[in-house]
Amino acid sequence: MATHPPLVPGLNASAQGRQRYRRNRRGEFAIWWREIDRVLLTLILAVMAIGTAAVAASSPASARRLSTAALKLDDLHFFIIHLRWQAIGLAVMFGASCLPKDMARRIGILLGAAMLVGLALVPVIGSEVNGAKRWLNLGVSLQPSEFLKPAFAIGLAWILSWRSRDPNIPVLGISVGIMALVGGLLMLQPDFGSTILFAGVWFVLVLLSGMSIRLIAGVGAAGVALMVATYVLYDNARHRIDAFLGGGTAYDQVDLAQRTLLSGGWTGSGLWLGTRKLSLPEAHTDYIFSVIGEEFGLWVCAVIVMLYLAIIVRVLLRLVEEEDLFTVLAATGLTAQLGGQAFINILVNLQLFPSKGMTLPLISYGGSSTVALCLGVGFLLAITRRNPFITREGLSLREPGAKK
Repeated sequence: MATHPPLVPGLNASAQGRQRYRRNRRGEFAIWWREIDRVLLTLILAVMAIGTAAVAASSPASARRLSTAALKLDDLHFFIIHLRWQAIGLAVMFGASCLPKDMARRIGILLGAAMLVGLALVPVIGSEVNGAKRWLNLGVSLQPSEFLKPAFAIGLAWILSWRSRDPNIPVLGISVGIMALVGGLLMLQPDFGSTILFAGVWFVLVLLSGMSIRLIAGVGAAGVALMVATYVLYDNARHRIDAFLGGGTAYDQVDLAQRTLLSGGWTGSGLWLGTRKLSLPEAHTDYIFSVIGEEFGLWVCAVIVMLYLAIIVRVLLRLVEEEDLFTVLAATGLTAQLGGQAFINILVNLQLFPSKGMTLPLISYGGSSTVALCLGVGFLLAITRRNPFITREGLSLREPGAKK
């Protein structure tokens, strides 16, 4: 039976109610602080702190590039806006991390359904930027594909986890259908880079869920065939791949990014002292890693790579003793999405991957992308919350009754 704190003489009911409320809030915070993965949270905040400095360094280059005779942007224009979006993102991240696992799953599934509708509306009423329709103007610019990323990982994990209850449910066919729908809607924009990222997350989760290698190989062969068809039919993808394989020229974006990245050496030129960044398109988003290399040095770039690797390893270590299949799949999917996007961006800046127009997560300037990434991290923190006093046996994908 629930108990309540005793009434305190001399205090009215309203004051005592406020006391109980504050006591309950402190108790909820104590539970959250005990169950949250504080190491993972520290790594995430460290990456975001580096992102704040990186946007400050890259903001002058983009502001000057986008200024016109009629409108001159302040050098710190994008930095100031980024601080606002980061504040919103942090509030969203901490709010999502307080959710119970079941609530995080429900919200993720509902968000995924809403963003699929948004993706379907983008080709019809979306805003076009640089030849691609990827945004909905709803008072603020919203990119449905960004919010679909964490929802996709959670929704797909939920579907694949049905297998642990009933192996006869055709979860592979359902997941293939969802991936085909998402890929088709993304290519209508077109957004080949995000399609590749979603397909990578799908493949990781299907492989981890214990599906037959023969079935996975068949679907993988179909995926390769679709990529070949995309190369033949999609001019933008073909031009980027051809430029990458052909080595490009000194004026290609990727080549400019690599030159900018290496120009600072190990120690960098210093904050706001870089000059090569001024020739970079999208210095504050797609090519911010190169700006970091020029102004802060290659050693900071190495620290960023190690931080992303540490986030991935930390989540995997957290899941070693997890017995719930949904938790394993959802956390792995969210981590694969974050890590995959990070390393695609880094490889593009190193001229080791064709240009994809993909931001560096939690570091690049962004509006809806920053909030969506923080939401995904909040879901990850919520899903990996754990009572430290409960021991776990670990997950087994063996069928019920099977011999060990």
